[in-house]
Amino acid sequence: MASGGAPVPTLHQCITKVELTISCENLLDMDILSKSDPLCAVYMNSSGNQWYEFGRTEMILNCLNPKFSKKFVMDYYFEMMQKLKFCVYDIDNNTYDLGDDDFLGELECTLGQIVSNRMITRPLLLKNKRPAGRGTITICAEEITDNRVANFEVCARKLDKKYLWWSDPFLEIFKQTETGWQLAHRTEVVFNNMNPIWRPFRIPLRSLCAGEAEKPIKIDCYDHHINGSHDLIGSFKTTLSEMQKGTHTSPAEFECIHHKKLQKKKKKGYKNSGVICIKQCHVEREYTFLDYIMGGCEINFTIAIDFTASNGDPNTPQSLHYINPDGYNEYLEAIWAVGKVIQDYDSNKMFPAFGFGAQIPPTWQVSHEFPINFNPTNPFCAGIEGVVTAYQQCLRQVKLYGPTNFAPVINHVAYFARQAVQQNKASQYFVLLIITDGVITDIDQTRTAIVAASRMPMSIIIVGVGGADFSAMEFLDSDDKVLSSPRGDLALRDIVQFVPYRQFSGNQVALAQSVLAELPDQVTSFFNLFKLKPPIEASVPSPTLEPGNQPRIPPIESYL
Repeated sequence: MASGGAPVPTLHQCITKVELTISCENLLDMDILSKSDPLCAVYMNSSGNQWYEFGRTEMILNCLNPKFSKKFVMDYYFEMMQKLKFCVYDIDNNTYDLGDDDFLGELECTLGQIVSNRMITRPLLLKNKRPAGRGTITICAEEITDNRVANFEVCARKLDKKYLWWSDPFLEIFKQTETGWQLAHRTEVVFNNMNPIWRPFRIPLRSLCAGEAEKPIKIDCYDHHINGSHDLIGSFKTTLSEMQKGTHTSPAEFECIHHKKLQKKKKKGYKNSGVICIKQCHVEREYTFLDYIMGGCEINFTIAIDFTASNGDPNTPQSLHYINPDGYNEYLEAIWAVGKVIQDYDSNKMFPAFGFGAQIPPTWQVSHEFPINFNPTNPFCAGIEGVVTAYQQCLRQVKLYGPTNFAPVINHVAYFARQAVQQNKASQYFVLLIITDGVITDIDQTRTAIVAASRMPMSIIIVGVGGADFSAMEFLDSDDKVLSSPRGDLALRDIVQFVPYRQFSGNQVALAQSVLAELPDQVTSFFNLFKLKPPIEASVPSPTLEPGNQPRIPPIESYL
């Protein structure tokens, strides 16, 4: 892998982790009949003018003063200059590519500037470095020293009707800071329901109350409006210790008060605008990615390569499978970039590698799941070098064909992930890298396979090579909404990360950082969800749980 760029931490380095919270004010209004729909993309500088996308906030409809609930956790190195860029866009379509969305402004700064000030507010600039109107961006940094999280189960009853005879309620939960109230979490909207039950959610204690059980917490309940002018139903203040008193049989109840209604004389009989019920607020320590890795969890890496005819004849330079005189093509670049990072977390460094969409000898039937070393009983390749060698030899022996089916290879890896989870400990996690050039043919089967795999210790990375239409892959990378199967089953978590290779112009460091950015959170979210501990307990202290209700997490078997 190329040297330089953003630091790659080792297990022995002392790393300070910081959490960034982003908000904006007075954004440019780019829509004619409504307001802008902003999203903030965060980029990290890898080297020179090379930037890779670290992550994105959620998109907020019709809002010029967004407070984003999505937070970003970064490793902070005091001794290094870590350049960041925050780009705000007005989202106009459903594509992953931000190049076709309206640009609302950007800020370039260093992580050190944010950390040293704890909070910075700066004007947003256009590409020509002129001010983006009166638009500003505020970024808050908080060091992560507390790994505890609060697990919530919340419902409400008898909320006010805000539109004719219904409401579409959602909650916003705020932490008190020195400069005011900071958004900690926003629930989903429950449509047409005055007695909503929100999905269980978890909030890090550092985001909720800075780890202080008696620190005030504000909760607002809104009626959702598609135009962004959400109507306040009511609000209340509480503390963590008060919410922890709630149980499923005896919830902690809080009156939702609309203070303008309370102050009007004609509303003398006003009591409340509904009641918010906390059925569970349980605090526990959450294991980190390094806890699992240092505790013996292995990352099992599988590679799947697209051998469909749309790649072009491998013998011609126009083909995506054509190996240039330097010994590279886009497929090999992706294999090297991701594999050389992830192989350090696999003790035996033996990687199964599969192809799909080709006619294979001796029958020349189309296969959507064949080992590229043509050894069905032992599809493993020795290291990334072995994968590369097997790929080069495979190209000479198969006939590129089609169609482009993902489901078989996803189900193959999911089979082994399902077996691993039966061990009831966090010993193995599976990562499937799919490298493809085009449109998925079996989209419904792929959606079903991904939804099933989301209940297992597994992540899927898709790298799109060439210049084809990748909208289907962007749809599978469901950062803004939960992926569903054709039957309506919802994914338990987001396990797909898609990146188009062309964005990185051959920069292997930036490509690896981008495709692996979400993996640590995906690993920890799965194992913590099911209360699975690292295999070697001696290396990880047991979490000390506060007294209270134990969380009602269903057994793993109920999801399989």
